[in-house]
Amino acid sequence: MGRMCYSAQIRADYKRFFRQFGGVLSLRAFAKLYYERQGNPRIKIPKAVDAAFMSPESDEEREIKGLIEAFNAEQAMALEQDLFKQRKRLADAERKLQVKATKKATEDVRIATAKIEWGLGKLADLNRVELEPRDARIFPGVYVPVMIWEDGQRVVKPMRYQCRPAGKPAKFDALYPGTYIARRDNLEGFWKDVFGRSHGIMVVNAFYEHVKQGGEDVVLEFRPRPQQDMLVACLWSAWSAPGEPDLLSFAAISDEPPAEIAAVGHDRCIIPIKPENVDTWLRPDRTNQEALYKVLDDRERPYYEHRLAA
Repeated sequence: MGRMCYSAQIRADYKRFFRQFGGVLSLRAFAKLYYERQGNPRIKIPKAVDAAFMSPESDEEREIKGLIEAFNAEQAMALEQDLFKQRKRLADAERKLQVKATKKATEDVRIATAKIEWGLGKLADLNRVELEPRDARIFPGVYVPVMIWEDGQRVVKPMRYQCRPAGKPAKFDALYPGTYIARRDNLEGFWKDVFGRSHGIMVVNAFYEHVKQGGEDVVLEFRPRPQQDMLVACLWSAWSAPGEPDLLSFAAISDEPPAEIAAVGHDRCIIPIKPENVDTWLRPDRTNQEALYKVLDDRERPYYEHRLAA
C-alpha cells in the first residue's frame, strides 16, 4: 500500500501566507537552525525556505541571509573541489584507454562522468535564484515551517519532518523511521503524550505517495481540486537531552483516504483542516478530545487529482 505522504510540496511563499494568516515567524528559531546547519550539513532545509530570507526586512533576517550565503559558499567550494578531482580522474582514465582498454579505466570514465554531471547540477541549483516547484518539496528528515500556538499567538518555527517525541532516545529516529506520520487510530496509543498537548499546522499544496501499479512501485502526485493551500493537521514535540542539540520535530496526521485515493491503491491521506478550526486545533483542550476529533472530521474535502510524479 506504500508509505503515507512520504513527500509533500510546501507553499513556497509561506512567509507571506503566514503573515496574512496571522502567524508570526520566530526569527530566533530560524536563525538558530541556520546557525546549527553551519556545523551540521545533515540539517536539510528546502531552497524555498531559504528564499524567504533573501530580501531581508530586519536585522535578524539579514543575519539569517548571511548564514545562508556562507553555507552556500562552503557547499559551492566543496562541489568545485570535487569537480576538479573528478575531471582529473576522467582525463587520467581516458588517457589510459587510448593505450589499452581496461575494466578499471572504463569504470573510472563512467563514474567520473556521472559524478561531474551530478556536481554541475548541484552547483547550478545552488546558484539558481528563480524557484522551481521541486525547491518546495519536502521529505522525511527535512525542516519545514510549522505553525504552533505560543505565548498567546500563532507562531511559525522550523521543525524536522519526522517526530522524535520528548523523552525518547536519539536513536529513536533510526529505530522508528516512519514517525513523520501519526495515524489517527493511534493518537491515543503511541501518540498519547503529544495528542491534545502540542498541535501544529503545515501548509502544503500537493503530496506524493508510493503505490504499486502493474507490479511496480511508482510515485504519484496528488493535488487538490480546486487548487488550494491545505492546512495539514500535525503533532509536534520539543526534544532535548544532555550534550545533544535541541530538536523541534513533527508528524502529519493521516486517516482513511477518500475514494479517488483508495482507487489508485493508497490506504491513507493527510487531513486538511478548515481555517475556522485552526485555533481550536492549535490550542488543544486535553480534557475535551472529542472537540479535537471533531476538527479532524470537519475537514476540507477537495477532490485529489493524481498523476505520475516528475
